[in-house]
Amino acid sequence: MATTQPNVLWIYGEDLSPDLGCYATPAVATPNIDRLAEEGTRFSNAFVTCPVCSPSRSALITGTYQTHFDAHNHRSNRNKPLRTDMNLITDCFRKAGYFTCNSPGPPYNRRGKTDFNFQRNNPFDGIDWRERADGQPFYAQINIPDTHRTFKPDPDRPINPDDVKLPPYYPDHPLIRKDWTLYLETIQLLDKKVGRILKRLDDEDLTENTIVFFISDHGRAHIRCKQFLYDGGIHIPLIVRWPNNVDASTVSNELVSGIDFMPTSLSLTGIDIPEYVQGQIFLGENATTRDAIFAARDRCDGTDDRIRCIRTKNYKLIHNYYPELPYMQFNAYKKTQYPLWTLIRILAEKDELTEAQQHFVQQPRPKEELYDLQNDPYEVNNIANDKQYQNVLNDLRNRLNTWIETTGDMGETPESNEIKSYWDNNMEKSYNKKMNDRGLSPNISNKDYIHWWEKQLL
Repeated sequence: MATTQPNVLWIYGEDLSPDLGCYATPAVATPNIDRLAEEGTRFSNAFVTCPVCSPSRSALITGTYQTHFDAHNHRSNRNKPLRTDMNLITDCFRKAGYFTCNSPGPPYNRRGKTDFNFQRNNPFDGIDWRERADGQPFYAQINIPDTHRTFKPDPDRPINPDDVKLPPYYPDHPLIRKDWTLYLETIQLLDKKVGRILKRLDDEDLTENTIVFFISDHGRAHIRCKQFLYDGGIHIPLIVRWPNNVDASTVSNELVSGIDFMPTSLSLTGIDIPEYVQGQIFLGENATTRDAIFAARDRCDGTDDRIRCIRTKNYKLIHNYYPELPYMQFNAYKKTQYPLWTLIRILAEKDELTEAQQHFVQQPRPKEELYDLQNDPYEVNNIANDKQYQNVLNDLRNRLNTWIETTGDMGETPESNEIKSYWDNNMEKSYNKKMNDRGLSPNISNKDYIHWWEKQLL
């Protein structure tokens, strides 16, 4: 079925960093995503504006920083309507005559994840592009949930835990190797679904006229990653394929922000971009370049925080607004899903952590963290107090403050005590239920909890 206007397909991986074969990740096999990269352009410096789903997805779908329109505190405004002067990318495509749809992928029989931090009825026209009128172009999202915890093994291609490469800020422990291995095997399951999606495009003669974006809502679900502004939380894969229009077998090192996906998708299809959009176009004849990306983290679940960052190709500045609070504030999601969340405390008590691993358990936090990304890609050596880098620090500090002011960062205004109490109680109930469902006491000791984890994974 041919259309004059190009179709647009966003394939989402959840909680996914660039831990793919085409990004040179050891041990993992992702032949279908690698094929997509060979047929399109792979971006090495793509970053979302928030390391947790609902604020990040709100920014992606509107092309606007979540901090600008009160979508920055995780799931805080899901029952409040979006500002009347803003639209979703689906509104823009629908106005231009496109059919819009969303599903979790094969077999395309239910609605896919949205998780916007605002209320919007019927953001999509349907579930599957088969529902569109004859000859009508489509904008589709396929939100594949596999890489969101809990991870699952790949029986077709198990990975040897000895073959994986752990970041230096994780202890080399059998439990953590196994957890990381399962993450990579889950990526392989995701890759199989991507292969089925690409085959469907081929079978329906849609490949040549469909612009495919492969993206993620934020980084991997491990400590120091999801919900934090280190690269593990905001650095995502980005591959764009459009035969004969986007360069194939190409790697771009240009900085791209998640809020750039919307205006770029609209620009490539010739659709006007709303004036309120804060993102930039990174592909096509109207493309521009960035010299920095910005990201923000605020309350996640019942865990209060406010963190902002600016990242260039060479440096990152992170500003912790509550340095008196530890990185490892209690969080029910992490406590019940991350084995390392408990293990690292035990290893810290035994003085068995390296300096890089101790960073995340320190208390209090530094107010500012500055990293030389070329020499310290894992962000473990904070040089904010190094006189040699004071000019870099001052420049990034000024630019971050300017971004906060010019974009109207609503994180400057704290949430009410009523809202905070609601989410505290919600998180406590969630934690107690999860532990009780496992037959465990919510007050279980770290030692006993690790024994439970070892029984589950080893």
